[in-house]
Amino acid sequence: MAKTKILFVTHEMSPFLELSKISEITRQLPQAMQEKGFEIRILMPRFGNINERRNRLHEVIRLSGMNIVVDNNDNPLIIKVASLPAARMQVYFLDNEEYFQRKKVFRDEKGEFFADNNERSLFFCKGALETVKKLGWSPDVVHCHGWFSAMVPAYLKTAYKDDPAFKDAKVMYSLYANEEFGSLGAKYGEMAAQADLSAEEAAPYGDGSYVDLYKGALSFTDIAVFPDGEVHPELKAFVQEKGIRSFSPGADDDYDGFSEIFDEFSTVDAEIASA
Repeated sequence: MAKTKILFVTHEMSPFLELSKISEITRQLPQAMQEKGFEIRILMPRFGNINERRNRLHEVIRLSGMNIVVDNNDNPLIIKVASLPAARMQVYFLDNEEYFQRKKVFRDEKGEFFADNNERSLFFCKGALETVKKLGWSPDVVHCHGWFSAMVPAYLKTAYKDDPAFKDAKVMYSLYANEEFGSLGAKYGEMAAQADLSAEEAAPYGDGSYVDLYKGALSFTDIAVFPDGEVHPELKAFVQEKGIRSFSPGADDDYDGFSEIFDEFSTVDAEIASA
Protein backbone atom coordinates (compact mmCIF):
# COMPACT_ATOMS: atom_id res chain seq x y z
CA MET A 1 0.00 0.00 0.00
CA ALA A 2 1.19 3.47 -0.84
CA LYS A 3 2.52 5.56 2.01
CA THR A 4 1.36 8.93 0.79
CA LYS A 5 1.43 11.50 3.61
CA ILE A 6 -1.60 13.77 3.63
CA LEU A 7 -1.92 16.98 5.62
CA PHE A 8 -5.50 18.19 6.15
CA VAL A 9 -5.85 21.89 7.00
CA THR A 10 -9.30 23.05 8.04
CA HIS A 11 -11.04 25.58 10.28
CA GLU A 12 -13.65 23.10 11.48
CA MET A 13 -14.05 19.39 12.12
CA SER A 14 -16.68 17.28 13.83
CA PRO A 15 -17.08 16.74 16.77
CA PHE A 16 -14.95 19.72 17.85
CA LEU A 17 -16.60 22.45 15.77
CA GLU A 18 -19.58 22.02 13.47
CA LEU A 19 -20.46 25.06 11.39
CA SER A 20 -21.07 23.58 7.95
CA LYS A 21 -20.65 20.57 5.70
CA ILE A 22 -16.89 21.06 6.00
CA SER A 23 -16.96 19.63 9.53
CA GLU A 24 -18.37 16.29 8.39
CA ILE A 25 -16.09 15.92 5.38
CA THR A 26 -12.97 16.73 7.38
CA ARG A 27 -14.04 14.18 9.98
CA GLN A 28 -14.85 11.37 7.57
CA LEU A 29 -12.31 11.81 4.76
CA PRO A 30 -9.13 11.61 6.89
CA GLN A 31 -10.37 8.47 8.61
CA ALA A 32 -11.32 6.88 5.29
CA MET A 33 -7.85 7.64 3.91
CA GLN A 34 -6.14 6.36 7.03
CA GLU A 35 -8.07 3.11 6.77
CA LYS A 36 -6.82 2.80 3.18
CA GLY A 37 -3.22 2.95 4.39
CA PHE A 38 -2.34 6.62 4.03
CA GLU A 39 -0.49 8.54 6.72
CA ILE A 40 -2.37 11.64 7.84
CA ARG A 41 -2.11 14.73 10.03
CA ILE A 42 -4.94 17.19 10.76
CA LEU A 43 -4.56 20.84 11.79
CA MET A 44 -7.27 23.29 12.83
CA PRO A 45 -7.61 26.41 15.03
CA ARG A 46 -8.54 26.05 18.69
CA PHE A 47 -11.43 28.48 18.71
CA GLY A 48 -12.74 29.61 22.10
CA ASN A 49 -15.99 27.66 21.85
CA ILE A 50 -14.12 24.33 21.59
CA ASN A 51 -14.34 22.82 25.07
CA GLU A 52 -10.89 21.67 26.15
CA ARG A 53 -12.05 19.49 29.04
CA ARG A 54 -14.82 17.74 27.13
CA ASN A 55 -12.59 17.08 24.14
CA ARG A 56 -9.52 16.30 26.27
CA LEU A 57 -7.19 18.77 24.62
CA HIS A 58 -3.72 19.07 26.08
CA GLU A 59 -0.73 21.20 25.15
CA VAL A 60 2.17 19.72 23.18
CA ILE A 61 5.09 21.43 24.87
CA ARG A 62 7.68 20.45 22.27
CA LEU A 63 5.65 22.11 19.50
CA SER A 64 4.56 25.22 21.39
CA GLY A 65 6.56 28.40 21.91
CA MET A 66 6.95 29.63 18.34
CA ASN A 67 6.12 33.19 17.35
CA ILE A 68 4.21 33.83 14.11
CA VAL A 69 4.64 37.27 12.54
CA VAL A 70 1.43 38.88 11.25
CA ASP A 71 1.28 42.54 10.25
CA ASN A 72 4.78 43.03 11.67
CA ASN A 73 3.73 41.76 15.10
CA ASP A 74 4.97 38.63 16.87
CA ASN A 75 2.15 36.35 18.00
CA PRO A 76 2.80 33.34 20.27
CA LEU A 77 1.61 29.98 18.97
CA ILE A 78 0.44 27.25 21.33
CA ILE A 79 -0.16 23.74 20.00
CA LYS A 80 -2.66 21.40 21.59
CA VAL A 81 -3.76 17.92 20.60
CA ALA A 82 -6.82 15.73 21.00
CA SER A 83 -7.44 12.13 20.05
CA LEU A 84 -10.36 10.42 18.39
CA PRO A 85 -9.90 6.90 19.82
CA ALA A 86 -12.58 5.31 17.66
CA ALA A 87 -10.77 6.54 14.56
CA ARG A 88 -7.21 6.23 15.92
CA MET A 89 -6.60 9.83 14.80
CA GLN A 90 -5.03 12.83 16.47
CA VAL A 91 -5.98 16.42 15.70
CA TYR A 92 -3.56 19.28 16.30
CA PHE A 93 -5.03 22.61 17.39
CA LEU A 94 -3.36 26.00 16.87
CA ASP A 95 -4.09 28.36 19.72
CA ASN A 96 -3.45 32.03 20.44
CA GLU A 97 -5.16 34.02 23.17
CA GLU A 98 -5.69 37.20 21.16
CA TYR A 99 -6.93 35.59 17.95
CA PHE A 100 -8.87 32.51 19.06
CA GLN A 101 -10.02 32.86 22.66
CA ARG A 102 -13.45 34.30 21.84
CA LYS A 103 -16.91 32.90 22.37
CA LYS A 104 -17.74 33.50 18.72
CA VAL A 105 -15.87 32.02 15.75
CA PHE A 106 -15.99 34.49 12.85
CA ARG A 107 -18.66 37.05 13.84
CA ASP A 108 -19.33 39.01 17.00
CA GLU A 109 -22.53 39.03 19.11
CA LYS A 110 -24.11 41.49 16.65
CA GLY A 111 -23.34 39.27 13.67
CA GLU A 112 -20.54 41.49 12.37
CA PHE A 113 -17.58 39.82 10.68
CA PHE A 114 -14.53 40.27 12.93
CA ALA A 115 -12.33 43.07 11.56
CA ASP A 116 -9.18 41.03 12.25
CA ASN A 117 -10.30 37.84 10.51
CA ASN A 118 -7.63 38.59 7.90
CA GLU A 119 -4.93 38.51 10.59
CA ARG A 120 -6.44 35.44 12.22
CA SER A 121 -6.44 33.57 8.91
CA LEU A 122 -2.82 34.48 8.14
CA PHE A 123 -1.74 33.45 11.64
CA PHE A 124 -3.42 30.08 11.17
CA CYS A 125 -2.06 29.49 7.65
CA LYS A 126 1.54 30.29 8.51
CA GLY A 127 1.31 28.67 11.92
CA ALA A 128 0.05 25.44 10.38
CA LEU A 129 3.06 25.16 8.09
CA GLU A 130 5.51 26.05 10.84
CA THR A 131 3.91 23.40 13.06
CA VAL A 132 4.36 20.73 10.39
CA LYS A 133 8.02 21.70 10.06
CA LYS A 134 8.48 21.34 13.81
CA LEU A 135 6.78 17.95 13.68
CA GLY A 136 9.56 16.84 11.35
CA TRP A 137 6.98 15.42 8.97
CA SER A 138 6.92 16.04 5.20
CA PRO A 139 3.51 15.75 3.53
CA ASP A 140 3.15 14.62 -0.06
CA VAL A 141 -0.24 16.32 -0.33
CA VAL A 142 -1.62 19.34 1.53
CA HIS A 143 -5.42 19.31 1.34
CA CYS A 144 -6.99 22.63 2.41
CA HIS A 145 -10.67 23.06 3.30
CA GLY A 146 -12.54 26.34 3.45
CA TRP A 147 -11.70 30.05 3.22
CA PHE A 148 -9.75 30.29 6.49
CA SER A 149 -6.89 28.30 4.91
CA ALA A 150 -6.80 30.40 1.72
CA MET A 151 -3.19 31.58 2.03
CA VAL A 152 -1.71 28.10 2.58
CA PRO A 153 -1.40 27.35 -1.18
CA ALA A 154 0.42 30.64 -1.82
CA TYR A 155 2.80 30.10 1.08
CA LEU A 156 3.57 26.57 -0.11
CA LYS A 157 4.31 27.61 -3.69
CA THR A 158 6.40 30.68 -2.76
CA ALA A 159 7.88 31.20 0.71
CA TYR A 160 8.07 27.46 1.48
CA LYS A 161 8.72 26.09 -2.01
CA ASP A 162 12.36 25.22 -1.27
CA ASP A 163 11.79 24.08 2.29
CA PRO A 164 12.67 20.36 2.61
CA ALA A 165 9.39 19.74 4.44
CA PHE A 166 7.25 20.96 1.54
CA LYS A 167 9.30 21.22 -1.65
CA ASP A 168 7.56 18.28 -3.38
CA ALA A 169 4.10 18.71 -1.84
CA LYS A 170 1.04 18.94 -4.07
CA VAL A 171 -1.81 21.25 -3.09
CA MET A 172 -5.48 20.28 -3.14
CA TYR A 173 -8.13 22.85 -2.27
CA SER A 174 -11.76 22.06 -1.48
CA LEU A 175 -14.23 24.87 -2.21
CA TYR A 176 -17.61 25.00 -0.54
CA ALA A 177 -20.78 26.95 -1.23
CA ASN A 178 -22.62 29.01 1.38
CA GLU A 179 -19.67 29.50 3.72
CA GLU A 180 -20.01 31.97 6.59
CA PHE A 181 -17.89 34.64 5.00
CA GLY A 182 -17.33 38.39 4.79
CA SER A 183 -14.61 40.16 2.83
CA LEU A 184 -11.10 40.03 4.27
CA GLY A 185 -10.20 43.23 2.40
CA ALA A 186 -7.19 44.06 0.24
CA LYS A 187 -5.03 44.20 3.36
CA TYR A 188 -5.15 40.39 3.50
CA GLY A 189 -2.73 40.09 0.59
CA GLU A 190 -0.76 43.14 1.69
CA MET A 191 -0.11 41.67 5.14
CA ALA A 192 0.90 38.34 3.65
CA ALA A 193 3.37 40.14 1.40
CA GLN A 194 5.08 42.00 4.25
CA ALA A 195 7.44 39.17 5.13
CA ASP A 196 6.63 36.05 3.12
CA LEU A 197 5.39 36.91 -0.38
CA SER A 198 6.04 39.57 -2.96
CA ALA A 199 3.27 42.03 -3.79
CA GLU A 200 3.00 40.38 -7.20
CA GLU A 201 2.56 36.92 -5.64
CA ALA A 202 -0.15 38.21 -3.31
CA ALA A 203 -1.98 40.11 -6.06
CA PRO A 204 -4.35 37.25 -7.06
CA TYR A 205 -6.10 37.62 -3.69
CA GLY A 206 -7.41 41.00 -4.88
CA ASP A 207 -9.83 42.76 -2.55
CA GLY A 208 -10.30 39.75 -0.26
CA SER A 209 -13.88 39.11 -1.37
CA TYR A 210 -15.25 35.56 -1.52
CA VAL A 211 -14.43 35.21 -5.22
CA ASP A 212 -11.05 36.96 -5.07
CA LEU A 213 -9.95 35.01 -2.01
CA TYR A 214 -10.59 31.72 -3.75
CA LYS A 215 -9.08 32.92 -7.01
CA GLY A 216 -5.95 33.68 -5.04
CA ALA A 217 -5.88 30.23 -3.45
CA LEU A 218 -6.65 28.49 -6.74
CA SER A 219 -3.78 30.34 -8.46
CA PHE A 220 -1.41 28.21 -6.36
CA THR A 221 -3.45 24.98 -6.32
CA ASP A 222 -2.70 21.75 -8.19
CA ILE A 223 -6.15 20.17 -7.83
CA ALA A 224 -9.42 22.00 -7.09
CA VAL A 225 -12.06 19.90 -5.33
CA PHE A 226 -15.78 20.69 -5.50
CA PRO A 227 -17.30 18.59 -2.68
CA ASP A 228 -20.87 19.87 -2.87
CA GLY A 229 -21.08 20.79 -6.55
CA GLU A 230 -22.50 24.26 -5.84
CA VAL A 231 -19.43 26.38 -6.40
CA HIS A 232 -19.66 30.00 -7.55
CA PRO A 233 -19.81 29.94 -11.39
CA GLU A 234 -17.01 32.53 -11.62
CA LEU A 235 -14.72 30.20 -9.70
CA LYS A 236 -15.58 27.21 -11.88
CA ALA A 237 -14.85 29.35 -14.94
CA PHE A 238 -11.55 30.43 -13.39
CA VAL A 239 -10.52 26.81 -12.84
CA GLN A 240 -11.28 25.99 -16.47
CA GLU A 241 -9.59 29.13 -17.79
CA LYS A 242 -6.38 28.46 -15.86
CA GLY A 243 -6.37 24.77 -16.73
CA ILE A 244 -6.44 23.74 -13.07
CA ARG A 245 -7.24 20.08 -12.60
CA SER A 246 -10.55 19.56 -10.79
CA PHE A 247 -12.33 16.74 -9.00
CA SER A 248 -15.97 16.45 -7.98
CA PRO A 249 -16.65 13.57 -5.54
CA GLY A 250 -19.57 11.32 -6.34
CA ALA A 251 -21.88 9.41 -4.03
CA ASP A 252 -20.76 8.89 -0.42
CA ASP A 253 -18.10 11.56 -0.99
CA ASP A 254 -16.29 9.18 -3.37
CA TYR A 255 -13.52 8.08 -1.02
CA ASP A 256 -12.20 5.72 -3.69
CA GLY A 257 -11.84 8.70 -6.01
CA PHE A 258 -9.89 10.62 -3.38
CA SER A 259 -7.76 7.54 -2.75
CA GLU A 260 -6.84 7.26 -6.42
CA ILE A 261 -5.74 10.89 -6.51
CA PHE A 262 -3.69 10.59 -3.33
CA ASP A 263 -2.14 7.38 -4.69
CA GLU A 264 -0.69 9.38 -7.58
CA PHE A 265 1.60 11.17 -5.13
CA SER A 266 2.77 8.07 -3.31
CA THR A 267 6.33 8.41 -2.02
CA VAL A 268 6.77 4.67 -2.53
CA ASP A 269 5.72 4.87 -6.19
CA ALA A 270 8.03 7.83 -6.76
CA GLU A 271 10.98 6.00 -5.28
CA ILE A 272 10.31 2.94 -7.44
CA ALA A 273 9.99 5.08 -10.57
CA SER A 274 13.31 6.76 -9.93
CA ALA A 275 15.17 3.57 -9.06
